[in-house]
Amino acid sequence: MKSIHINHSQKGFTLIELMIVIAIIGILAAIAIPQYQDYIARSQVNRVMGEAGSLKTAIEDCILNGRLAVGNAAGECDPGATASNLMADGGNTGPDLAAADLVGAGVPTVTAPLTDVSTITATFGNNAAAVLQTGPATLTWTRSANGSWACTTTVPAEYTPNGC
Repeated sequence: MKSIHINHSQKGFTLIELMIVIAIIGILAAIAIPQYQDYIARSQVNRVMGEAGSLKTAIEDCILNGRLAVGNAAGECDPGATASNLMADGGNTGPDLAAADLVGAGVPTVTAPLTDVSTITATFGNNAAAVLQTGPATLTWTRSANGSWACTTTVPAEYTPNGC
């Protein structure tokens, strides 16, 4: 008579193996999510720096051509600012501006009238990361009398881009 061998091979995972996998996934998520949020905040600051900085050329052209009043009427400087979903409500300030001149949600503020020392200020809000809305944080391009531009910001140091 032949002897019969029954194969007792394991099928599936034990409870402890599944718990170890869940613990590893939890640890990875606990590290990855804050890093991703920091990455998003840094990229938003860089984006706003570029959006506000793109107005420098238009402002420079206006100053050099003597169009010092900011507005969209004939002979005025229209910097061509477009709205951003990362900036708070903004617009242009100055004694020679009507309330409706270039004011809108998410538009950088341009000081008016334009002078040799002008500023472009972007205030974080709307869809910006929560850490950038605290205060709220701002990013400012300032033109010096010699025509050079400098960037300053109130965002936390870990999110400050190079060149600002």
